Amino acid sequence: MKVSIGQDSHRFDLQETERKCRLAGIEFEDAPAIRANSDGDVVLHAVTNAISGITCRNILGKIADEMCEAGITDSREYLVLAMEDLKARGHSIVHLSLSIECKRPRITPRLGEMREHLAELLGIEAMQIGITATSGESLTECGSGFGVSVLCVLTVE
Repeated sequence: MKVSIGQDSHRFDLQETERKCRLAGIEFEDAPAIRANSDGDVVLHAVTNAISGITCRNILGKIADEMCEAGITDSREYLVLAMEDLKARGHSIVHLSLSIECKRPRITPRLGEMREHLAELLGIEAMQIGITATSGESLTECGSGFGVSVLCVLTVE
């Protein structure tokens, strides 16, 4: 068994009107797009970072930057690379726990949909994924409505 932590956070892009806010591969209408070179999906970025903590190959950074320059901005593609590394090392996901801090979008009404989509992307059951959401009593920039922060813990065997 191995355990890894993944984290990511981004501000909203208040000037962007074409893209939607995307978290866990799901579009949210009740928040602006996230400012990033990619689609800014901080949930998928945090999970990708957690997998990199197991495989010791960082996808986000140089590799993702090169993919963005080539026009590949869908964060699911970064996760695919990370999952290929994980499988090549003989690991499988046991559990994923995500904590999302934001004032917007409203996460709780879409938790089931997010879990189902993540399970599909990761090749696991939705019951292997826990997601919590908080505004953190507005103590941080994300909790005050300026962006989204995600912390996750990944357990593999």
